[in-house]
Amino acid sequence: MATRTRSRLVMALLAPALALGATVGLASAPASAAVWSSCDQWGSTTLNGYTLYNDIWGSGAGTQCIWANSGTNWGVTANHPNTGGIKAYPNAKKVIGKSITSLGSLKSSYNVTVPSSGAYNTSYDIWDTNYAYEIMLWVNKTGAVGPLGTSQGSLTLGGSTWTVYKGNNGSNDVFSFVRSSNSSSGTIDILPILKWIKDTKGWFGNVTIGDLQFGFEITSSSGGLAFTTNSESVTSS
Repeated sequence: MATRTRSRLVMALLAPALALGATVGLASAPASAAVWSSCDQWGSTTLNGYTLYNDIWGSGAGTQCIWANSGTNWGVTANHPNTGGIKAYPNAKKVIGKSITSLGSLKSSYNVTVPSSGAYNTSYDIWDTNYAYEIMLWVNKTGAVGPLGTSQGSLTLGGSTWTVYKGNNGSNDVFSFVRSSNSSSGTIDILPILKWIKDTKGWFGNVTIGDLQFGFEITSSSGGLAFTTNSESVTSS
């Protein structure tokens, strides 16, 4: 995976303010009527507790449009060139706002339809409230993409088997869990993963989990490819 910086996250958070002045491309939303769509680079909206971002943040990006029927049923049509480097991370964000020790449960289910070509991963991107730590959970990947950092070995946790990578992008530590086999649907028990990082590895302390994002980290999608979140749920207590 190309170096990730907080600038991408910061730009995404500024999406509503920037959307008026930044428009990217002419890719079209699907023919079915959606309650919201945008081709703006930083296009953003909030639906039933989830905030959606078009989030075209990487250099050399092409066109991309996002559509949504709800915060948990949405997708993009993206036409990014066949070059290296992440171009975009369209995603849906849920704010957790609890420390690891105060969480009794944190789970998420997903069901996606993704293309067989291009270069991308489907992933959760989880941040502490200080944006010092980033936890990525890759549920599927296609093409020439890979996580930042070095392999720490494999383990089975949260309902899946993962290869774990640890790295730093210059702004924050990144812990990536790459699923051993691609999955288009499933449920992840996220809290045991956070506790493993905290208690078993000691890579961070009792941090407060802020943003929990789920989406498609796209490097290339030449010719125009469709990525769809058919359903998603995030539950915590």
